[in-house]
Amino acid sequence: MTSVPLSVQYVPRGPSGPGIRLRYRTVHGYRRAFRMAGKGDAVLLIHGIGDSSDTWRDIMPGLARSHRVIAPDLLGHGHSDKPRADYSLAAYANGMRDLLSVLGVERATIVGHSLGGAVAMQFAYQFPERCERLVLVGTGGVGRHVTPLLRAASLPGAELALQMLHLPTMRWQVGAAVKILQWLGTDLAVDAPDLLRVVDALPDATSRNAFVRTLRAVVDWRGQVGTMLDRCYLAQGMPTMLVWGGRDRVVPALHGGLGHVSMPGSRLEIFEKAGHFPFRSDPDRFVSVLRDFIGTTEPASFSPEQWRQMLRNRRPAPRHPGVADLDPATLRALRPA
Repeated sequence: MTSVPLSVQYVPRGPSGPGIRLRYRTVHGYRRAFRMAGKGDAVLLIHGIGDSSDTWRDIMPGLARSHRVIAPDLLGHGHSDKPRADYSLAAYANGMRDLLSVLGVERATIVGHSLGGAVAMQFAYQFPERCERLVLVGTGGVGRHVTPLLRAASLPGAELALQMLHLPTMRWQVGAAVKILQWLGTDLAVDAPDLLRVVDALPDATSRNAFVRTLRAVVDWRGQVGTMLDRCYLAQGMPTMLVWGGRDRVVPALHGGLGHVSMPGSRLEIFEKAGHFPFRSDPDRFVSVLRDFIGTTEPASFSPEQWRQMLRNRRPAPRHPGVADLDPATLRALRPA
């Protein structure tokens, strides 16, 4: 396998500062964009729906001082190709395995945000031998609830609605609504700039179609289609950390608590003032928490026999963990203010 040079390379990003340059590899005939920097044990950063590797720009330099950091643009996102293709979680997990293989990386700590968290969990489920640790940031795939905005975007006609958001008059109205939300101090206003940034990253029909295809694979009008709760017992022996913003209204912070009690031994970090993007709200704290987690845990070791026994011996639980299973201190941290 051919490896790519590992040095940190910066390119100008205009007013927002420097960034780590994009690289490209063609896998299965499609061009995959990614950013990579640093040396050491590998950390794979998987962004959320409609986003790109650029979302990690504030944490990559600090993390790259001690690790080899790889941040791809998922297929259908950013600068990667946007074909008419399979945008399911399983397909994305396969794509992450193949990209790591092309780069000569056998194992990595997998960090996933939002949709990327669901991809990270799927990766750990499909390829446990290649996953050293699991870090889930405001992740999808824990419970059914999700913001009504995403449920609406999964409905027929969503492509047209997304196109209309780019009209000058509509952008002015949305911008005015955001300012009102910020003036009122609502939690949704915390994430409004990032949510608008994601919309702005869908400038053409190809991008919007890929976004909607991806969304409909995981969300419908009732909420999230799948949940990890029926398989999270397989995380036994996998060092796992959940990171959530206390003011997250895209995927409510209570999902972090439910994921935490469903995965014995996991860590839960709450960024009290952050919304759905805690690594953007407080990048220094995020890097510190992530480096501490990696430095104080041993990489998971995979045993086919242990995996087989976990599958054979699992007994159906009488119910999934719920709010009543959270300790009072954790519940207070996760409840909306």
